[in-house]
Amino acid sequence: MMRRTTLLTGCTALALALGATACGGGPVTPAGGGDKALAGQTVTVAGVWTGSEQKNFQKVLDAFSAKTGAKTQFVSTGDNVSTVVGSKIEGGNAPDVVMVPQVGVLQQFAQKGWLQPLSTTARQTIGADFASVWKNYGSVDGTLYGLYFKAAHKSTVWYSPDALAQAGVEPPKTYDEMLKAGRTVSDSGLAAFAVAGQDGWTLTDWFENIYLSQAGPEKYDALAAHKLKWTDASVVKALTTLGKLFKDKQLIAGGQKEALNTDFPGSVEKVFGPEPKAGMVYEGDFVAGVAHDQFGRTIGQDANFFAFPAVDGGSAPVVSGGDAAVVLKDGKNAKAGMKLLEYLATPEAAAVWAKAGGFLSPNKKLDLASYGDDVTRATAKSLVAAGDSVRFDMSDQAPAAFGGTKGAGEWKLLQDFLGDPSDPKATADRLEAAAAKAYQG
Repeated sequence: MMRRTTLLTGCTALALALGATACGGGPVTPAGGGDKALAGQTVTVAGVWTGSEQKNFQKVLDAFSAKTGAKTQFVSTGDNVSTVVGSKIEGGNAPDVVMVPQVGVLQQFAQKGWLQPLSTTARQTIGADFASVWKNYGSVDGTLYGLYFKAAHKSTVWYSPDALAQAGVEPPKTYDEMLKAGRTVSDSGLAAFAVAGQDGWTLTDWFENIYLSQAGPEKYDALAAHKLKWTDASVVKALTTLGKLFKDKQLIAGGQKEALNTDFPGSVEKVFGPEPKAGMVYEGDFVAGVAHDQFGRTIGQDANFFAFPAVDGGSAPVVSGGDAAVVLKDGKNAKAGMKLLEYLATPEAAAVWAKAGGFLSPNKKLDLASYGDDVTRATAKSLVAAGDSVRFDMSDQAPAAFGGTKGAGEWKLLQDFLGDPSDPKATADRLEAAAAKAYQG
């Protein structure tokens, strides 16, 4: 299973999406002499990152080495972090730190008793420099275990400035304005949207943005925890709103059938590739990496974004994802692992990867000048400015059987809804049946 909050972020997004192999993660010798506090110690870090993400995170680890004298070793787990880390713990070879890509996995680790509560230093830094929502997502039963080091901004609609200029439309401020602008773009010769219906996770992201804006953060939280049923009127309303887009053949490149055969990289290509088929594509900040690296687009000039617009008078949504650093109790060097986590909590650490690109930090103290381009600065500013109104990707909070399995659960049912959006209530009924089964399991 490919998790979009991690594997599709950064400059080799398309290559990673197509299955690029992982780089090796051997020990790195620290800069600096033996007078450093952690000289002679090795911190092992496990995470899903490969390719450019692993390379850029290694720059952060190297900076930690230079500062403390510790050596570091990164182990790429692939997508199934839970299984890999569990087997390493059972084999007596637990890493010291794990970069966890989903809230649900962090909660699972804590419930199994694998995690060490964060140190006083880390807690104080997080309390001062991060919106409390990030502290909440890193906590289980009131105990803080996780530091959100890397975030994704998943409320961005990417567009071709030429396409919108040719149609004579400005970036919209409301959902209805967006559909109206899309029809104008379509009248000018391009379809409005490329929709990646082959990847069910993109459809969950569409739903989540509409639901957060239309129903509000309290209901979003309740639905994410399955304290609110998917048969609730607010869900039916959000599906109806999403259905306005899905059923309008003027708005979707190639119509519903082609959308169901378009994966995420393909949807970006339809807007920013050599033969454009659409003017806009909705997805997270990681669209920029594909547009730039694979199709040579200059971000901010011939590829840009507007914020996912407000729905029915609600607030504009900010849906996020992210990777949290946690310290395992069974790591051979958990004390040094906690020192690494304390370092990752600082703006100094975030600035290393921000400079390298393909990265957003929820740390309020990180200077926006650390980012390499204006568009990334704008997405980072939007993420931080949203404060406690940020909500973590709902499907990433759900059991994998419902929110994260190809061909099943929410992914499959929203694909079915894209194919036939005529009965939102029936879709809500099916979503509730799948959710009830998964949350009980």
